[in-house]
Amino acid sequence: MRNICLTVSYDGTNFCGWQRQDKSDGGKPVRTVQGEIEKVLEKIHKVPTALVGSGRTDSGVHAVGQAANFLSPVDSIPACKYVTALNSLLPDDIRITEAVEKDENFSSRFSATYRTYRYFIVPSNKALASQMPYVWSIPHEPDIDRLNKMSSVLRGELDCATFAASGDVSQSTKRYLYDAHFFYQDLFPEGRAIVFEIKANAFLYRMVRSIVGSLIYFEKNGMDENGFRKVLESCDRSKAGPTAPSQGLFLYEVGFDGERKTGPKKD
Repeated sequence: MRNICLTVSYDGTNFCGWQRQDKSDGGKPVRTVQGEIEKVLEKIHKVPTALVGSGRTDSGVHAVGQAANFLSPVDSIPACKYVTALNSLLPDDIRITEAVEKDENFSSRFSATYRTYRYFIVPSNKALASQMPYVWSIPHEPDIDRLNKMSSVLRGELDCATFAASGDVSQSTKRYLYDAHFFYQDLFPEGRAIVFEIKANAFLYRMVRSIVGSLIYFEKNGMDENGFRKVLESCDRSKAGPTAPSQGLFLYEVGFDGERKTGPKKD
């Protein structure tokens, strides 16, 4: 068996998230990214083939660089050829951009040292119709300097319980955050977005969307970095702001270099 790692991009608009779901919705199959790729792998290999992702994305969330690995029972297919083979059979809202062979102990989930997400915001309700499935359109122009001062609090090992959604089953709410900041980026076909980028060893359930929604809400209401630090340190979910919608969020990159930081488990 060879261990093949894929880099996967997808438009999450019409998916019920990344993770395969065995249950159906009202008798109808639930469409997931993992499920679609596994169906194609089974066609290629002639046997069921399990796919392990670096992390789960929610319904409506997109990816530029999701990582996922599987064990190939076929020796005759070079790893790089899986790009063409999979893309020829996958739906257009999933594309494989890279396929490489890894050692037998590699896991897209447990070998990852960091994940980077980007969240796209178009201020002043200026988003075009074609951009709406991929951005959060907000009615005001936020102060990006204030946003970045609040974001500077998100560094190092932190208890992120304030931004953990109900239903999170993580053993610990502590995560190691490498960086979090806002910047401007030009959009296609026109306009400009405010982009929030955050890099951490791992994330809690809906953590990024909770942080983005909170930062935008608190900026509008004049909060500074000291106020945001108190919200974070409270570890109280009720102190957070509204959760940002899913369509502006992209899993941008998964990294496997450097030290893998693991947080403590709950007592």
